[in-house]
Amino acid sequence: MKNATAIIFGISIILAAYLLGNSYRQRASPPKIISVTGLGNENFTSDLIVWEGYFTAFNTDLKSAFEQLNRDKEVVRTYLVSKGIPAENIIFNSVQTTEQRDNKYDQGNYIGSVFRGYSLLQSVNIESKEVALIEQVAREITELLNKGVQFNSSPPRYYYTQLADLKIKMISQATEDARLRAEKIAEGAGGRLGDLLSAQMGVFQITGQNSDEEYSWSGAYNTSSKKKTASITMRLDYGVE
Repeated sequence: MKNATAIIFGISIILAAYLLGNSYRQRASPPKIISVTGLGNENFTSDLIVWEGYFTAFNTDLKSAFEQLNRDKEVVRTYLVSKGIPAENIIFNSVQTTEQRDNKYDQGNYIGSVFRGYSLLQSVNIESKEVALIEQVAREITELLNKGVQFNSSPPRYYYTQLADLKIKMISQATEDARLRAEKIAEGAGGRLGDLLSAQMGVFQITGQNSDEEYSWSGAYNTSSKKKTASITMRLDYGVE
């Protein structure tokens, strides 16, 4: 019985020593891993444009102001349709009404306000894949002044409807770029690239072509340029044999 106990005790010591030594060797010789970042980018031209503008009316009588706004609305609609924009692409938003008042002061002290009139504002939104057409109309919109309407235009915004497919293509590019970098590093170190251990996609960015826009940690998304550059990074971890 004593001999059996001694044998078991001896085996336990040998096993513990083996595990401890193996653990030390693993710490002394950690797994060989190469971490690389690949880049994928693509230039493209926007195929969707969004353009907005607004016009106003002012009158001391609310009904009269609203009637004026409606007249201007029809002038704007007729003008845009005459330029080739389909009526279904012209979206008029709800009217915003603001009561205008002038503040009164006596020796620098506020003593109240006096009603001046009602200011009504209506905006119009146009979304179209006819990018060149909308750009031309946006440039010529001041022609409405000759029709008695002061139309205030915002700069067009540009989008791309095939962005999902483009992103997949760029991920493939970035992954291939990272793999080639990893192979070069492994060869330079006298080893061979092993299995892919992990892959992580970086931030997706869209900037104007040939611009000096800064990248953002949350991802830049340019809408002011028709011609854009999209970029994405992929971080890959490979084993080394």
